[in-house]
Amino acid sequence: MKQVVQSFKTGELAVKEVPWPQLAKGYVLVENRASLISSGTERGTVQVAQANLLDKARQRPDLVAQVLQNIKKEGLQATFAKVRTKLDAPKALGYSTAGVVLASMDTQNRYKAGQRVVCAGQDLASHAEVVAVPQNLTAAIPENVSFEEAAFTTLGAIALQGVRQADVRLGENVAVIGLGLLGQLTAQLLSASGCRVLGIDLDKTLVNLAIANGIDEAHPRNNQNLAAACHQFTGRHGFDKVIITASAKSNDPLSLAAEIAAQKG
Repeated sequence: MKQVVQSFKTGELAVKEVPWPQLAKGYVLVENRASLISSGTERGTVQVAQANLLDKARQRPDLVAQVLQNIKKEGLQATFAKVRTKLDAPKALGYSTAGVVLASMDTQNRYKAGQRVVCAGQDLASHAEVVAVPQNLTAAIPENVSFEEAAFTTLGAIALQGVRQADVRLGENVAVIGLGLLGQLTAQLLSASGCRVLGIDLDKTLVNLAIANGIDEAHPRNNQNLAAACHQFTGRHGFDKVIITASAKSNDPLSLAAEIAAQKG
């Protein structure tokens, strides 16, 4: 079967012939009909892979920390061999797909061959002709939803998880920093939860899109009157909750969140 893979060592992207994934207990084998390209997450993965080793270390300090910890446990030579193997292994891209069940070994006997399903999971629901996904990361597609629409399910789940983790309440003022696809979904879920929502993004087009989709208010990040607009929106109390759905090389989104949040927000 064909699959989109990237070498983490060289950064090369390619469509390659790879073996079919094996079906195991608790998994569902699915023939993909649509897979979602996550511009934020996947672009970040691609950029890290295409960087040199020093830049890789700068961009992923968490991995550097793992390497140092492994050196303490297993020694330099064993760690070097492990890192080299990791770099040589092709990296699967994608984490949200929709397709048709080929076979299932789910423990609840929920999925049958021919059934339309959505799949989620990094290194699982990838850009490939066939994927094997755990049953808890698989769900049936309603009859009135297309494969292309269903492929967005994982992003919707991520947005919903963010809203749940924020523990928003009816009538609260909530800011969403970053109005890409994930931010747009988050803002709409917040509005549906009875919150007053203000969105912020660098891109004026995305600001206008959020307004068109029914958000209470939205502003460009470079708006000189942004602070005043936030004060006015919250009655000078600050936002009860701030959800960041932005990717940035600086700490600006986090600093902005701290500035506009209410005391104990």
